[in-house]
Amino acid sequence: MTTTRGVLYIHSAPSAVCAHVEWAVAGVVGMRVNLDWIAQPACVGTYRAELSWQGEPGTAATLASALRGWQQVRYEVTEEPSPGCEGARYSYTPSLGLFHAVTGPHGDILIPEDRLKAAMVRASLGEVSLEEELERLLGKPWDDELEPFRYAGEGAAVRWLHQVV
Repeated sequence: MTTTRGVLYIHSAPSAVCAHVEWAVAGVVGMRVNLDWIAQPACVGTYRAELSWQGEPGTAATLASALRGWQQVRYEVTEEPSPGCEGARYSYTPSLGLFHAVTGPHGDILIPEDRLKAAMVRASLGEVSLEEELERLLGKPWDDELEPFRYAGEGAAVRWLHQVV
């Protein structure tokens, strides 16, 4: 069985939602999850947590889907490439929704040819500038919104979860 690793970053969640996040993650990984929640200084009244995991390819997608329904939660999920599978990055913010990118072995975002062609067409039609469209394809709006939450989490404890089912 092929396995991969990844990290779930909950950048901010209201205290009333923290237990629900743990239950959603537990439903994906197939075991009880107790995250170490710490105050998120970038958004008063919210908490942050991290979970490093090891499991089957596609676990990041399942985690991102399980958390997608809560409008108050900001999160990111990463998955490292594995034999026969590219890596992945998912970012979610309440204002922008869900971003997904395929990542290569060095963490670079890989943009498929068809998406680049579509960006060029949209730019040529004057819908957006090519720069804006490329920034969107690279996840820049999500990075810009999440950066204060990432910075606020430096030095936080990370929990490792092995053998996700």
